[in-house]
Amino acid sequence: MPGEVGLSIRAVQWLGDRLRILDQAHLPHRLVYRELRDAEGVAQAIRGLQVRGAPLIGIAAAYGVVLGARGLPVSSLPEFRKGLEEVALALEKTRPTAVNLPRALNRMRRAWANGTGRREIEARLLEEALSLEREEEEAAEKMGHHGAELLADGDLVLTHCNSGSLATAGVGTALGVIKVAHRQGKHIQVLVSETRPLLQGARLTAWELKQEGIPFTLITDSMAGYFMKKGEVKAVITGADRIAANGDSANKIGTYTLAVLAMEHGIPFYLVAPTSTIDLSLASGEGIPIEERDPREVTHFAGASIAPRGSRAANPAFDVTPHHYISAIITEKGVLREPYEERLKKAMAGQDA
Repeated sequence: MPGEVGLSIRAVQWLGDRLRILDQAHLPHRLVYRELRDAEGVAQAIRGLQVRGAPLIGIAAAYGVVLGARGLPVSSLPEFRKGLEEVALALEKTRPTAVNLPRALNRMRRAWANGTGRREIEARLLEEALSLEREEEEAAEKMGHHGAELLADGDLVLTHCNSGSLATAGVGTALGVIKVAHRQGKHIQVLVSETRPLLQGARLTAWELKQEGIPFTLITDSMAGYFMKKGEVKAVITGADRIAANGDSANKIGTYTLAVLAMEHGIPFYLVAPTSTIDLSLASGEGIPIEERDPREVTHFAGASIAPRGSRAANPAFDVTPHHYISAIITEKGVLREPYEERLKKAMAGQDA
Protein backbone atom coordinates (compact mmCIF):
# COMPACT_ATOMS: atom_id res chain seq x y z
CA MET A 1 0.00 0.00 0.00
CA PRO A 2 1.38 3.51 -0.79
CA GLY A 3 2.76 5.23 2.28
CA GLU A 4 3.80 1.99 4.04
CA VAL A 5 7.37 3.22 4.68
CA GLY A 6 6.47 6.72 5.79
CA LEU A 7 3.77 5.54 8.18
CA SER A 8 6.49 3.88 10.28
CA ILE A 9 8.10 7.21 11.17
CA ARG A 10 8.00 7.72 14.94
CA ALA A 11 9.40 11.12 15.86
CA VAL A 12 8.99 10.38 19.59
CA GLN A 13 8.63 7.03 21.31
CA TRP A 14 8.19 6.22 25.00
CA LEU A 15 10.44 3.32 25.99
CA GLY A 16 9.25 2.74 29.54
CA ASP A 17 11.94 4.72 31.35
CA ARG A 18 13.12 7.18 28.71
CA LEU A 19 11.95 9.09 25.63
CA ARG A 20 13.44 8.22 22.26
CA ILE A 21 13.39 11.05 19.73
CA LEU A 22 14.32 11.33 16.09
CA ASP A 23 16.72 14.30 16.15
CA GLN A 24 15.40 16.44 13.32
CA ALA A 25 18.45 18.68 13.31
CA HIS A 26 20.33 15.96 11.39
CA LEU A 27 17.75 15.31 8.68
CA PRO A 28 17.72 14.63 5.78
CA HIS A 29 21.30 13.33 5.64
CA ARG A 30 21.45 11.30 8.84
CA LEU A 31 18.84 9.38 10.82
CA VAL A 32 19.90 10.07 14.40
CA TYR A 33 17.93 8.90 17.43
CA ARG A 34 18.53 10.23 20.92
CA GLU A 35 17.32 8.88 24.23
CA LEU A 36 16.25 11.49 26.79
CA ARG A 37 16.15 10.55 30.45
CA ASP A 38 15.22 13.80 32.18
CA ALA A 39 12.98 16.84 31.74
CA GLU A 40 15.90 19.16 31.02
CA GLY A 41 16.92 16.99 28.08
CA VAL A 42 13.39 17.23 26.69
CA ALA A 43 13.36 21.00 27.16
CA GLN A 44 16.67 21.35 25.34
CA ALA A 45 15.41 19.16 22.49
CA ILE A 46 12.30 21.32 22.07
CA ARG A 47 14.25 24.57 22.31
CA GLY A 48 16.85 23.33 19.82
CA LEU A 49 14.24 22.12 17.28
CA GLN A 50 15.37 18.52 17.60
CA VAL A 51 11.69 17.99 18.40
CA ARG A 52 9.35 20.41 16.63
CA GLY A 53 5.81 20.84 15.32
CA ALA A 54 2.97 22.10 17.51
CA PRO A 55 1.30 18.75 18.38
CA LEU A 56 4.64 16.95 18.83
CA ILE A 57 5.96 19.65 21.16
CA GLY A 58 2.95 19.07 23.41
CA ILE A 59 3.45 15.31 23.38
CA ALA A 60 7.17 15.57 24.13
CA ALA A 61 6.57 18.03 26.95
CA ALA A 62 4.04 15.66 28.54
CA TYR A 63 6.64 12.92 28.58
CA GLY A 64 9.11 15.49 29.91
CA VAL A 65 6.88 15.88 32.97
CA VAL A 66 6.83 12.09 33.41
CA LEU A 67 10.63 12.01 33.36
CA GLY A 68 10.82 15.04 35.63
CA ALA A 69 8.52 13.41 38.18
CA ARG A 70 10.72 10.32 38.34
CA GLY A 71 13.82 12.40 38.96
CA LEU A 72 12.57 14.70 41.71
CA PRO A 73 14.63 14.18 44.92
CA VAL A 74 11.81 15.01 47.35
CA SER A 75 9.81 13.00 49.84
CA SER A 76 6.76 14.97 50.92
CA LEU A 77 3.72 15.29 48.65
CA PRO A 78 3.62 19.13 48.76
CA GLU A 79 7.31 19.29 47.77
CA PHE A 80 6.67 16.77 44.99
CA ARG A 81 3.84 18.86 43.56
CA LYS A 82 5.97 22.00 43.83
CA GLY A 83 8.77 20.27 41.97
CA LEU A 84 6.38 19.15 39.25
CA GLU A 85 5.22 22.72 38.76
CA GLU A 86 8.83 23.86 38.37
CA VAL A 87 9.37 21.15 35.76
CA ALA A 88 6.23 22.20 33.88
CA LEU A 89 7.19 25.88 33.95
CA ALA A 90 10.64 25.14 32.56
CA LEU A 91 9.13 23.14 29.70
CA GLU A 92 6.51 25.81 29.04
CA LYS A 93 9.19 28.46 28.49
CA THR A 94 10.90 26.57 25.68
CA ARG A 95 8.72 27.91 22.82
CA PRO A 96 5.94 30.49 23.12
CA THR A 97 3.78 30.37 19.98
CA ALA A 98 2.23 26.88 19.79
CA VAL A 99 -0.69 26.57 22.22
CA ASN A 100 -0.34 22.76 22.24
CA LEU A 101 2.56 23.14 24.67
CA PRO A 102 0.75 24.91 27.54
CA ARG A 103 -2.40 22.90 26.83
CA ALA A 104 -0.52 19.61 27.24
CA LEU A 105 1.15 20.83 30.41
CA ASN A 106 -2.19 21.92 31.86
CA ARG A 107 -3.45 18.39 31.26
CA MET A 108 -0.47 17.09 33.22
CA ARG A 109 -1.21 19.57 36.02
CA ARG A 110 -4.74 18.23 36.30
CA ALA A 111 -3.35 14.70 36.37
CA TRP A 112 -1.15 15.39 39.37
CA ALA A 113 -3.57 17.67 41.22
CA ASN A 114 -5.65 15.04 43.01
CA GLY A 115 -3.16 12.24 43.48
CA THR A 116 -2.79 10.97 47.02
CA GLY A 117 0.74 9.60 46.74
CA ARG A 118 3.85 9.80 44.60
CA ARG A 119 3.44 6.43 42.91
CA GLU A 120 -0.18 7.16 42.08
CA ILE A 121 0.72 10.57 40.63
CA GLU A 122 3.56 9.13 38.53
CA ALA A 123 1.18 6.50 37.14
CA ARG A 124 -1.43 9.16 36.36
CA LEU A 125 1.16 11.32 34.58
CA LEU A 126 2.29 8.45 32.35
CA GLU A 127 -1.30 7.51 31.57
CA GLU A 128 -2.07 11.11 30.61
CA ALA A 129 0.99 11.42 28.35
CA LEU A 130 0.16 8.16 26.59
CA SER A 131 -3.46 9.28 26.17
CA LEU A 132 -2.36 12.61 24.70
CA GLU A 133 -0.15 10.89 22.13
CA ARG A 134 -2.90 8.42 21.22
CA GLU A 135 -5.49 11.21 20.84
CA GLU A 136 -3.20 13.24 18.57
CA GLU A 137 -2.54 10.17 16.42
CA GLU A 138 -6.26 9.47 16.06
CA ALA A 139 -6.97 13.15 15.32
CA ALA A 140 -4.33 13.18 12.58
CA GLU A 141 -5.95 10.21 10.84
CA LYS A 142 -9.38 11.86 10.98
CA MET A 143 -8.03 15.19 9.69
CA GLY A 144 -6.32 13.35 6.87
CA HIS A 145 -9.60 11.84 5.70
CA HIS A 146 -11.59 15.06 6.08
CA GLY A 147 -9.01 17.04 4.15
CA ALA A 148 -8.47 14.45 1.43
CA GLU A 149 -12.07 14.98 0.35
CA LEU A 150 -11.08 18.50 -0.73
CA LEU A 151 -8.34 17.26 -3.07
CA ALA A 152 -8.99 15.87 -6.54
CA ASP A 153 -7.05 13.31 -8.52
CA GLY A 154 -4.09 15.00 -10.20
CA ASP A 155 -4.07 18.15 -8.03
CA LEU A 156 -0.84 20.08 -7.55
CA VAL A 157 -0.78 21.20 -3.92
CA LEU A 158 1.59 23.73 -2.37
CA THR A 159 2.63 23.23 1.24
CA HIS A 160 4.89 25.20 3.58
CA CYS A 161 7.19 24.18 6.43
CA ASN A 162 6.73 20.63 7.77
CA SER A 163 3.43 19.26 9.05
CA GLY A 164 3.81 15.52 8.78
CA SER A 165 4.83 12.65 11.04
CA LEU A 166 7.84 14.68 12.15
CA ALA A 167 5.52 17.34 13.57
CA THR A 168 2.88 15.25 15.32
CA ALA A 169 1.82 11.71 16.10
CA GLY A 170 0.53 9.65 13.18
CA VAL A 171 0.37 10.87 9.58
CA GLY A 172 0.56 14.58 10.38
CA THR A 173 -1.72 17.57 9.81
CA ALA A 174 -1.44 19.26 6.39
CA LEU A 175 1.01 16.66 5.13
CA GLY A 176 -1.28 14.02 6.61
CA VAL A 177 -4.06 15.18 4.27
CA ILE A 178 -1.71 14.76 1.31
CA LYS A 179 -0.61 11.31 2.53
CA VAL A 180 -4.20 10.09 2.94
CA ALA A 181 -5.16 11.39 -0.51
CA HIS A 182 -2.15 9.53 -1.91
CA ARG A 183 -3.20 6.36 -0.08
CA GLN A 184 -6.64 6.71 -1.69
CA GLY A 185 -5.04 6.50 -5.10
CA LYS A 186 -5.27 10.19 -5.99
CA HIS A 187 -2.26 11.25 -8.02
CA ILE A 188 -1.35 14.24 -5.87
CA GLN A 189 1.78 16.21 -6.67
CA VAL A 190 3.32 18.60 -4.17
CA LEU A 191 5.16 21.89 -4.41
CA VAL A 192 7.36 22.11 -1.32
CA SER A 193 8.53 25.57 -0.30
CA GLU A 194 12.03 25.43 1.16
CA THR A 195 10.89 27.43 4.25
CA ARG A 196 13.72 29.78 5.12
CA PRO A 197 15.60 30.30 7.30
CA LEU A 198 15.82 26.74 8.71
CA LEU A 199 14.60 24.92 5.59
CA GLN A 200 12.01 22.67 7.22
CA GLY A 201 10.43 22.21 3.80
CA ALA A 202 13.63 21.24 2.01
CA ARG A 203 15.06 19.15 4.86
CA LEU A 204 11.98 17.58 6.44
CA THR A 205 8.90 17.72 4.19
CA ALA A 206 10.84 16.64 1.11
CA TRP A 207 12.32 13.77 3.14
CA GLU A 208 8.90 12.62 4.36
CA LEU A 209 7.37 12.79 0.88
CA LYS A 210 10.28 10.77 -0.49
CA GLN A 211 9.67 8.15 2.20
CA GLU A 212 6.01 8.00 1.12
CA GLY A 213 6.73 7.86 -2.61
CA ILE A 214 4.69 11.02 -3.23
CA PRO A 215 5.89 13.13 -6.19
CA PHE A 216 7.14 16.57 -5.17
CA THR A 217 9.06 19.54 -6.52
CA LEU A 218 11.14 21.71 -4.20
CA ILE A 219 10.94 25.47 -4.76
CA THR A 220 12.34 28.52 -3.01
CA ASP A 221 9.84 30.51 -0.94
CA SER A 222 9.89 33.35 -3.46
CA MET A 223 8.78 31.09 -6.35
CA ALA A 224 5.27 30.48 -5.00
CA GLY A 225 3.65 33.42 -6.80
CA TYR A 226 5.21 32.36 -10.10
CA PHE A 227 3.60 28.92 -9.98
CA MET A 228 0.26 30.28 -8.75
CA LYS A 229 0.11 32.75 -11.62
CA LYS A 230 0.72 29.92 -14.11
CA GLY A 231 -2.52 28.36 -12.86
CA GLU A 232 -0.86 25.11 -11.82
CA VAL A 233 -1.51 25.23 -8.08
CA LYS A 234 -4.94 23.89 -7.10
CA ALA A 235 -4.68 24.35 -3.33
CA VAL A 236 -2.36 25.67 -0.63
CA ILE A 237 -2.40 23.58 2.52
CA THR A 238 -0.46 24.23 5.73
CA GLY A 239 -0.51 23.40 9.41
CA ALA A 240 -1.00 25.85 12.28
CA ASP A 241 0.57 26.50 15.68
CA ARG A 242 -2.24 28.49 17.27
CA ILE A 243 -5.72 29.41 16.04
CA ALA A 244 -7.54 32.27 17.74
CA ALA A 245 -11.29 32.33 18.42
CA ASN A 246 -12.04 34.28 15.22
CA GLY A 247 -10.00 31.94 13.00
CA ASP A 248 -6.83 34.03 12.76
CA SER A 249 -3.96 31.59 12.68
CA ALA A 250 -0.24 31.60 13.47
CA ASN A 251 2.01 29.34 11.43
CA LYS A 252 5.59 29.27 10.17
CA ILE A 253 6.81 32.61 8.84
CA GLY A 254 5.81 33.00 5.20
CA THR A 255 2.37 31.44 5.60
CA TYR A 256 0.63 34.84 5.56
CA THR A 257 2.36 35.67 2.27
CA LEU A 258 1.09 32.43 0.73
CA ALA A 259 -2.46 33.13 1.93
CA VAL A 260 -2.47 36.58 0.31
CA LEU A 261 -1.09 35.17 -2.93
CA ALA A 262 -3.63 32.36 -2.90
CA MET A 263 -6.55 34.77 -2.54
CA GLU A 264 -5.19 36.96 -5.33
CA HIS A 265 -5.11 33.96 -7.67
CA GLY A 266 -8.41 32.38 -6.57
CA ILE A 267 -6.74 29.35 -5.00
CA PRO A 268 -8.23 27.79 -1.84
CA PHE A 269 -6.04 28.15 1.24
CA TYR A 270 -6.56 25.40 3.83
CA LEU A 271 -5.26 25.08 7.37
CA VAL A 272 -5.09 21.66 9.01
CA ALA A 273 -4.83 21.48 12.79
CA PRO A 274 -6.27 19.45 15.67
CA THR A 275 -8.57 21.12 18.18
CA SER A 276 -5.61 21.11 20.60
CA THR A 277 -4.24 23.98 18.46
CA ILE A 278 -7.35 26.17 18.93
CA ASP A 279 -7.08 28.88 21.59
CA LEU A 280 -10.49 30.37 22.35
CA SER A 281 -8.97 32.57 25.07
CA LEU A 282 -7.61 34.85 22.34
CA ALA A 283 -10.22 36.89 20.46
CA SER A 284 -7.94 37.38 17.46
CA GLY A 285 -4.48 36.73 16.17
CA GLU A 286 -3.30 40.02 17.63
CA GLY A 287 -2.84 38.25 20.96
CA ILE A 288 -0.74 35.35 19.67
CA PRO A 289 2.85 35.55 20.96
CA ILE A 290 5.39 35.38 18.15
CA GLU A 291 8.67 33.64 18.84
CA GLU A 292 11.77 35.63 17.92
CA ARG A 293 14.72 33.35 17.23
CA ASP A 294 18.46 33.88 16.97
CA PRO A 295 19.34 36.25 14.07
CA ARG A 296 22.24 33.94 13.22
CA GLU A 297 19.68 31.57 11.70
CA VAL A 298 19.22 34.26 9.02
CA THR A 299 22.80 35.53 8.67
CA HIS A 300 24.38 32.06 8.63
CA PHE A 301 23.79 28.90 6.64
CA ALA A 302 25.18 25.53 7.76
CA GLY A 303 27.47 27.42 10.11
CA ALA A 304 28.88 29.73 7.43
CA SER A 305 28.15 33.45 7.29
CA ILE A 306 26.14 34.55 4.23
CA ALA A 307 25.91 38.24 5.14
CA PRO A 308 28.48 40.98 5.76
CA ARG A 309 29.88 40.90 9.27
CA GLY A 310 27.79 43.00 11.66
CA SER A 311 24.62 42.80 9.55
CA ARG A 312 21.43 43.17 11.55
CA ALA A 313 18.78 40.52 10.94
CA ALA A 314 15.22 39.97 12.10
CA ASN A 315 14.00 36.43 12.72
CA PRO A 316 10.31 36.10 13.69
CA ALA A 317 9.59 32.37 13.51
CA PHE A 318 5.86 32.76 12.81
CA ASP A 319 3.34 35.12 11.24
CA VAL A 320 -0.43 35.42 11.62
CA THR A 321 -2.86 34.89 8.75
CA PRO A 322 -6.17 36.79 9.22
CA HIS A 323 -9.19 34.49 9.05
CA HIS A 324 -10.67 36.04 5.90
CA TYR A 325 -7.78 34.60 3.86
CA ILE A 326 -8.52 31.06 5.09
CA SER A 327 -10.89 28.99 2.93
CA ALA A 328 -11.34 26.29 5.56
CA ILE A 329 -9.84 24.97 8.78
CA ILE A 330 -9.66 21.18 8.79
CA THR A 331 -9.82 19.57 12.24
CA GLU A 332 -10.59 16.08 13.50
CA LYS A 333 -14.17 17.36 13.98
CA GLY A 334 -14.54 18.11 10.29
CA VAL A 335 -14.02 20.91 7.77
CA LEU A 336 -14.82 24.29 9.36
CA ARG A 337 -15.68 27.38 7.33
CA GLU A 338 -16.81 30.91 8.16
CA PRO A 339 -18.18 32.02 10.54
CA TYR A 340 -15.17 30.58 12.37
CA GLU A 341 -16.01 31.99 15.77
CA GLU A 342 -19.21 29.97 15.98
CA ARG A 343 -17.80 26.79 14.42
CA LEU A 344 -14.56 26.76 16.39
CA LYS A 345 -16.59 26.97 19.60
CA LYS A 346 -18.65 23.97 18.52
CA ALA A 347 -15.53 22.02 17.65
CA MET A 348 -13.99 22.77 21.04
CA ALA A 349 -17.22 21.67 22.71
CA GLY A 350 -16.77 18.27 21.11
CA GLN A 351 -19.35 18.70 18.34
CA ASP A 352 -18.66 17.58 14.79
CA ALA A 353 -18.69 20.19 12.03
